[in-house]
Amino acid sequence: MSAPPRKEDCRGGRPGDAGRRIDPPPIEPGMSVGDLVEKHYLAYNAARLREAVQVISEKMVADDGLAVLTLAGALTPAGLGASCVAPLLEAGLVDVVISTGANLFHDLHHGLDLRLDRGSPFDDDRELRRMRKVRIYDIVLDSDVLDKTDWFVRDVAAAMPTDPIGTAELHNRLGKAVLNRAGTTGRADKSLLAVAARLDVPVYSASPGDSAIGMVIAALRLDGRGPVVDPSKDVNELAAFVWDAKLSGKTTGVIILGGGAPKNFALQTAPHLEEVLYLRRPGGFGLDYFVQFTDARPDTGGLSGATPSEAASWGKVLPEQIPDSVVCYVDATVAFPLVTAAVLDAGRRRAPKRLYAARAETVAALAAACAAK
Repeated sequence: MSAPPRKEDCRGGRPGDAGRRIDPPPIEPGMSVGDLVEKHYLAYNAARLREAVQVISEKMVADDGLAVLTLAGALTPAGLGASCVAPLLEAGLVDVVISTGANLFHDLHHGLDLRLDRGSPFDDDRELRRMRKVRIYDIVLDSDVLDKTDWFVRDVAAAMPTDPIGTAELHNRLGKAVLNRAGTTGRADKSLLAVAARLDVPVYSASPGDSAIGMVIAALRLDGRGPVVDPSKDVNELAAFVWDAKLSGKTTGVIILGGGAPKNFALQTAPHLEEVLYLRRPGGFGLDYFVQFTDARPDTGGLSGATPSEAASWGKVLPEQIPDSVVCYVDATVAFPLVTAAVLDAGRRRAPKRLYAARAETVAALAAACAAK
């Protein structure tokens, strides 16, 4: 007899889904995305996508808990920052963003009105090099786009104090600089950094040196200019947000696009609070909700230690919340626009938490709790 399936593969979405007959009506012209997902995404990874929508729109939002979004892979060059992330920020459905630095650098192109064009994965890269163009799979941009964005980051960073800062402050300043250009470009709504700065949403980079933004900061530091980026501030700030939410009786959840360092950075908060800071609360500090869109696999190392059930063994996800964990094995550029449309179709909105402005106060409270234990 075959082994029983793992718990995260047994969930049936909303209560009552398990055992329901698969009997969809014909797809009709004019059907909303929400109805399409609800009525026709009934099996395999389509069903996982429907369950992801349910967890986000019916649980994360309804609980008004802490919602974290992580981005890995070249998503902003493809336009997902403007098409998906910015609308979710505007609707108050994402409280914290964690991204690769590369996504944030390429996000700036859109806000600065610098073109990214559709190309082909079969373009001749030798010819592109001769033309001073670069390719991101089927996206093509002029080298001038990179140069102009480099200089934008350099100008903003060079004017900053040399004091140590976290990446949330660095990205907030970059976003505000894009907003300041909005009068001439009219493109501020195309940049997730600009929208996040306007709404006081903190944006972190788990590997701040691993991007053109990090390289520009490093170049400035050679002659003593620009800020010193301190990743420890990021670790403590995110942990403080989770600690504060849990002690306030709120839930915590994460929406993961891809994986990589942003995913791990989001998941390490409970181990940091419990194993490093030695803080305790009944039930622990693990996540209540876990939704991931990925094409990686556990058996090759891409998801090892990082499926919801394995994360529960680390205390990163609350074991009793495994039924509210969804892994959808599908390209995020396919899945996330559908998920965003379905969630917004349901009319989900909430007031922005504006956590960026609360960072110092929340970290101070966490430090006081550590000192008092």
